[in-house]
Amino acid sequence: MNVFQSFSSNSPKRLAVKLTSKGEKFVFNGHPWIFSNSIQKINKTPQTGDLAVIFRKSDNKLIGLGLYDAESEIRIKMLYHGMQTVQINEHFFHSRIDRAFLKRGPLLETDTDSYRLIYGESDGFPGFIADVYAQVLVIKLYSEIWLPYLHLFIEYLAHVSNTKTIVLRLSRNLQNQKSKGLRDGDVIYGHLHNEVVIFKEHGIRFSANVIKGHKTGYFLDHRHNRKIVGELSKGKTVLDVFAYAGGFSVHALANGALSVSSVDISMQALETARFNVGLNQHKGDHKVIVGDAFLELNSMIDENQMFDIVVIDPPSFAKRQSEIPLAQKKYRQLAQLGAQLTRHKGLLVLASCSSRVTQDDFQELILEALDTTPYHFDLVKSTDHDLDHPIGFKEAAYLKTFYFMKG
Repeated sequence: MNVFQSFSSNSPKRLAVKLTSKGEKFVFNGHPWIFSNSIQKINKTPQTGDLAVIFRKSDNKLIGLGLYDAESEIRIKMLYHGMQTVQINEHFFHSRIDRAFLKRGPLLETDTDSYRLIYGESDGFPGFIADVYAQVLVIKLYSEIWLPYLHLFIEYLAHVSNTKTIVLRLSRNLQNQKSKGLRDGDVIYGHLHNEVVIFKEHGIRFSANVIKGHKTGYFLDHRHNRKIVGELSKGKTVLDVFAYAGGFSVHALANGALSVSSVDISMQALETARFNVGLNQHKGDHKVIVGDAFLELNSMIDENQMFDIVVIDPPSFAKRQSEIPLAQKKYRQLAQLGAQLTRHKGLLVLASCSSRVTQDDFQELILEALDTTPYHFDLVKSTDHDLDHPIGFKEAAYLKTFYFMKG
């Protein structure tokens, strides 16, 4: 029996919901979130996981379906926008999974066996992530809304992705809530022979700790940028700042970089980076530097060090609205430090994964920061998400990367 079938024994209720005029506009615009202050009326006492059937105020016609979340200000996560009668059943979820898998088709034609199969709201599964690492599928839950429905499609995810094992990861909130006895890192399908899984992206080998690693074990969203940097690294010296598990470093060395310096505050992350480097043939030197990125970059400047390629990919600096000004300040500082460490005719790569700092704002503040330096930089390329992270609505767009050539 599927491990989640016990959660479906008490079927979730159907709630008749009416929204404020503002809430209705969100539904008509296809937005996947309905906040608590947009709910005007519910006909029953709601519980997390109940199916919210949303009716238009003016004529009581169906306009959408969603899952009710009592634990979140985003009170209804939308599953369907429209006026047709839709059954939320096995077929509904299987069709969504098939559609998501087809979107990843071009990526899977490359020498890559790691990808995001389900990207939350953008693939019609709000608060739900499914990442594939070779023959292991890792799902991450951000809300209990899914517990009554998971038995309908968990095994189908394995079937579509041709994986043999499924690992469950829980958000910090769900871990703290001790959600229904589920534990972060539970193997819920098949057998896991080693928590460290070896996978490939564009022919380069990496590892993911699917039980203890960040998120689902690795960060797949920068795959395309890692490939670009790798292809430009032959015969070059490379600095990889906020290296984490060495994504950019590994691609650079595997593609013939003369030397790579990986900087991160976590020794454990850099040990993983060393391991990942060792999974691939390379001749270049690999140096790991444990320390605060701002301090280490300033030390390198004092020592007159310079690199052909400088990659600066920090963690999210603005997880809350109040943190945006400080985030902007840090991005400017990093751009100015990176500018000083980039050789003439070298490449400076600056990235942000802070969704609260938009792509336009990030570009503007970087250009302003570079203009304060005595160097000339030309913007030669910009990228956003790889194709397995489709942008289905405005808030889903978080990753932006800019490539500057130093003149």
